[in-house]
Amino acid sequence: MSNLRIYREDTPTDILRETSAGEEISSLLREHGVRFERWEAATPIADTATQEEIIEAYRAQVDQLMSEEGYQSYDVINMYQDHPEKEAFRSKFRAEHTHSEDEVRFFVKGKGLFTLHIGEEVYEVICEKNDLISVPAGIPHWFDMGNAPSFTCIRLFDSKDGWVAHYTGSPIASEFSALETTG
Repeated sequence: MSNLRIYREDTPTDILRETSAGEEISSLLREHGVRFERWEAATPIADTATQEEIIEAYRAQVDQLMSEEGYQSYDVINMYQDHPEKEAFRSKFRAEHTHSEDEVRFFVKGKGLFTLHIGEEVYEVICEKNDLISVPAGIPHWFDMGNAPSFTCIRLFDSKDGWVAHYTGSPIASEFSALETTG
């Protein structure tokens, strides 16, 4: 279930607000320019679906978002428990960073934890199947896929080259929750 927890940056154990209501999550994030919404596939998606089949199942939503926001490219990423680089990716994504363009992910299956550091607050957003999150350029954030990752995401990019992380050097990510999953 999608979930949002809000903390003060200096009190990572005290939850200020928590909700699993999709409209409330969307509203609270929208106040900071973060887009959160739910999409449904136009056709069923097999576990063995190709990138092209996945994109076609969400073609209307992908095209609309690309048109609205001017995104130039997209891809489909699969992360699984036995992925040979899962530990390196997890470590890299769990460090606070920003991008000079939006980070957009739509969860076709599985889940992940996006944590946004906005002003003096920290927003933990568990995204699951059918969730879209778009983190605007410049917002410090980190992403955790858990110790046994299993997700497929459509990613949209402002440029054909994808995005580049600019690490803040802050240790704040280590003070907040990790997404723990079991294999």
